[in-house]
Amino acid sequence: MNIICDKSKLLDGINIVLKAIPGKSTMAILECLVIEAENNIIKLIANDLEIGIETVIEGQIVEEGNVAIGAKVFSDIIRKLPSEQVEINVNENYQLFIKCGKAKFNIAAKPTDEFPYLPQIVKEKHVEISQFTLKDIIRQTVFSISDNENTKVMTGELFEITDNKLKVVSLDGHRISIRNVELNNSYDNISVIIPGKTLIEINKILNGGVDDIVKIYFTDKHILFEFENTVVLSRLIEGEYYKIDKMLSSDYETKITVNKKEMLDSIDRTTLLMKESEKKPVIIDIKDNSMGLAMNSSIGSMDEEIDAVKEGKDILIGFNPRFLIDALRVIDDEEITLYMINPKAPCFIRDKDESYIYLILPVNFN
Repeated sequence: MNIICDKSKLLDGINIVLKAIPGKSTMAILECLVIEAENNIIKLIANDLEIGIETVIEGQIVEEGNVAIGAKVFSDIIRKLPSEQVEINVNENYQLFIKCGKAKFNIAAKPTDEFPYLPQIVKEKHVEISQFTLKDIIRQTVFSISDNENTKVMTGELFEITDNKLKVVSLDGHRISIRNVELNNSYDNISVIIPGKTLIEINKILNGGVDDIVKIYFTDKHILFEFENTVVLSRLIEGEYYKIDKMLSSDYETKITVNKKEMLDSIDRTTLLMKESEKKPVIIDIKDNSMGLAMNSSIGSMDEEIDAVKEGKDILIGFNPRFLIDALRVIDDEEITLYMINPKAPCFIRDKDESYIYLILPVNFN
């Protein structure tokens, strides 16, 4: 194999497929990326058996072929090359030669016989969504997935399509994040659980263009994202997602509207007094037309008051400040509305159209 390409374009491709390289694996071949130069296409491929990524890069193919190369050492070398034009040559003994300017490298590579290429899937059920919207959905929900592998379903997000409506749900036992999006077209009903890891990595790759489309294909066991020159294939999480409809209530005793940035900044300040071991709640005191926020810890105490518009009863309620911060950071609205029933019932943050809903459980405090 012999190819010539621009360093920047090669590096962009490497950075994309690196998202599917495991940190350490019992299978050494999984720590490799494959360079495939065939049919006038240069393709980079990586696969950790949970998520697989292929991306096409521009370049000149002098001689066709394919090779597996240790992803870390290869990416480190390409990153530090001195100039733009890179030539990669592989001989029959799987020695890989890299030439760039006056720099030359010779490293051991492997044949691709043992490499697990991405399985071919039947492209039937699919939806189309803009990169901007998908990136936004992931950003606004993925923070509330669980990292506890014992509850596998919680480590993923529910993607549920009904007609032209997409509903995305994530939860971790203490909070729920929901995004409701209207699609441009109607589709068959679909309900799948996508691993959070897959969504996090896709979010890093997407450019976020409003006019750039992502095609998402579904099978019983896999989901495939196709955009620009890249394909991401992931296993789905098997099992049934939690029935959350019973947890969602439109009832409230207290409704409060506040400036989002003021509330976020105030809660952020309370965390200056938090030690990791203490996990102190932020106490929110709502009365008249104000929201009081207070924190007491072994470091000290603080309290602050921000303007608010209240409907209903006064309420004194405590929350894990991190959970509030996570939700507020991803809401783009200038003003937000919180709905509460009592100090032991969930708090809801939602907009008028319910395009987003965040449910956060309160915590007990003295």
